[in-house]
Amino acid sequence: MKRQTLLATLALSLATLTSAFAGGEGWVTDFEAAKKSAAEGKKDLLIDFTGSDWCGWCIKLNEEVFSHEPFKTGTKDKFVLVELDFPRKKELDPKLKEQNEALQEKYQIQGFPSIVLCDATGKPYAKTGYQRGGPEKYVAHLNELQAIRLKRDEAFAKADAAKTDVEKAAFLVEGLKVLDEELVDSNYGDVITKIGELDKEDKSGFVKTRKEAAAKKEAEEKSMAVIEEFMGAKIQPLMQAKEYDKALTEVKAFIKENPETPEEIKIGMTLNIGLAGPMTKGDIEGANKMVDEVAKEYPESDVAKNVDKIKESLKTRIEKVKPKAPATPEGE
Repeated sequence: MKRQTLLATLALSLATLTSAFAGGEGWVTDFEAAKKSAAEGKKDLLIDFTGSDWCGWCIKLNEEVFSHEPFKTGTKDKFVLVELDFPRKKELDPKLKEQNEALQEKYQIQGFPSIVLCDATGKPYAKTGYQRGGPEKYVAHLNELQAIRLKRDEAFAKADAAKTDVEKAAFLVEGLKVLDEELVDSNYGDVITKIGELDKEDKSGFVKTRKEAAAKKEAEEKSMAVIEEFMGAKIQPLMQAKEYDKALTEVKAFIKENPETPEEIKIGMTLNIGLAGPMTKGDIEGANKMVDEVAKEYPESDVAKNVDKIKESLKTRIEKVKPKAPATPEGE
């Protein structure tokens, strides 16, 4: 080999290694390389979606867990560690940035840090994030989550071995049931399609259940869209004008006209708007009255079960922001 060719090869290898482990020792940033490594080593993928230079909880997770030896030794035989970074103070290589953004969309990441556990093909089976307790506890948590994949794979293996299509479909359904519904919806479309093809009469009831769940989700999304429009168009201007009583009246009317609104949303709207006036005025009695009203309206709610704690919390908050009376000069 010519000297120039050798030097070029070494330079390329060095650049590749530097890029691959830019996230720190043992962490890979190239997703396809990580999948290949996981397949060869019969490991899973632990993907860390992070904002390494701005996200406080990401930094805490790294400092309290990832940087410690018990985490490294506890995961080295089970996972290929993948860092997908979304920094604000530094520029990523354009290709790396494009890769990370595509994977953020694929795995529907809404916040940081998000830890996604996948098999070697990139199929997710669990999501988690920051957990208190240090590296040993975190490794134990990961082991519990990895057990989900084992249950999934066991059911899928039974499906492969089953003799009839209906049995195959039933085992595939069993495998999906151990997973979070959001992960199934976004990443297991191929399995869902296969179940429908194998169990055309829907003897497992899986298709019916999914249709009902999809319809419920669609209704909830429509309901939330209506609420967001209402809050923006009617309530926000009233709150900005400090017309709190009018805003509460509007909220109560909206709830009456839209009984399908989820109870927790009704409670949240009522409390947030109803407490604004008393909290602004430092009116503890008014705030307590609002809590009692909501507890009476929704007797099975968490509010009703925690009235005293909520009142105590409101009292503390009001006392913190309530202006103190000026001290009276001595002798007056």
